[in-house]
Amino acid sequence: MQHANVIIVGGGIVGLATAYQLSQRYPDRSVLVLEKESVVGSHQTGHNSGVMHSGIYYKPGSLKAQNGRSGKEAMERFCEREGIPYDICGKVIVAVTADEVPGLERIFSRGQQNGVRCELIGPERLKELEPHAAGVQAIHVPEAGIANYRRVAERLSELVSAANGEVVCGARVTRVTPTDGGVVVHSTQGEFEADYLVNCGGLHCDRIARMTGQRPNSKIVPFRGEFFELKPEVQHLCRNLIYPVPNPAFPFLGVHFTRMIDGGVECGPNAVLAFAREGYRKTDFSVTDLAESLCYGGFLKLAAKYWRVGAGEMWRSFSKAAFVKALQRLMPEIRSEHLRPARSGVRAQAIAPDGSMVDDFCILESDRVVNVENAPSPAATSALNVGKLIVDRLEPRFL
Repeated sequence: MQHANVIIVGGGIVGLATAYQLSQRYPDRSVLVLEKESVVGSHQTGHNSGVMHSGIYYKPGSLKAQNGRSGKEAMERFCEREGIPYDICGKVIVAVTADEVPGLERIFSRGQQNGVRCELIGPERLKELEPHAAGVQAIHVPEAGIANYRRVAERLSELVSAANGEVVCGARVTRVTPTDGGVVVHSTQGEFEADYLVNCGGLHCDRIARMTGQRPNSKIVPFRGEFFELKPEVQHLCRNLIYPVPNPAFPFLGVHFTRMIDGGVECGPNAVLAFAREGYRKTDFSVTDLAESLCYGGFLKLAAKYWRVGAGEMWRSFSKAAFVKALQRLMPEIRSEHLRPARSGVRAQAIAPDGSMVDDFCILESDRVVNVENAPSPAATSALNVGKLIVDRLEPRFL
């Protein structure tokens, strides 16, 4: 049976960044990453918008705030050093109407508390930055950017393998058995033994946590985000990143325009309940996954409280006209014929038993196991810092 000092479950960007940070700090410790897909970065890492978030939205003092801006700077340095394309292009967060201005000002205040370089601007300056955007006021965040996080994950995997580590793909974890000196992880690629286990399972992190004997404080409910993209002839309508003022009740940022590092402009996403944890298409369906969501009291409380918002999101999922109408709030020139369907992503949203959406990073620990219970956006941006944070949690065990 193969042995490693640390096994990391999940070959997404957070799991790989953790393995990388571990190999850098403790080159004498062996690390093994188990990824259930055939390649790394297959799920949330490879299906996100590629935005390098500045840290402007996050509650001061939260783990997101503590790791947001510094995490982005670490990601910039990594991309620069490893030759991965990125662009600090800037973004605008736009108040379309006067009643959105107080929300915009709250975001600006958070940004200042979090040390983000940003400024409140009027419609004239907004037109200079994004000539086709509509708004009465906006925040300009020049330090926001874009990158290719799948490529970051691939490079992290290469660096881990070049150090005292190994990444095993096609290894879906089926069971975790405690031993006197550690754990045995049973997988579709065989059994592996380790002194310590780190769970970075993303969409399945709560299930893996239960395998380790821990009781997560929340349950993962999958939400699909669906995108359109601008056709080439109208991509000039968006220069960089255009965001609305988000609904404060939800940790989603609303439909927005995103220039992609590999070219093109995406528009979206909405946020609808996915009928499978890996339900990237409307037709993807898992009886087990859906039943687990619909029978969870936390989700039922959330749905009861915000059913009108949920109905609107579902309507936009099936009505292109409704989706276009939402986009026209930010960019009135957009027409249905300007858009074509693009990719979808699935967000692993942790929901607490009281029906609240868990918005911050959340890490649970036991003697032998560290479970990353919640790692929502900006986890990709902050992955290197989150990986460092997890290694910090492991360090006392090593000493």
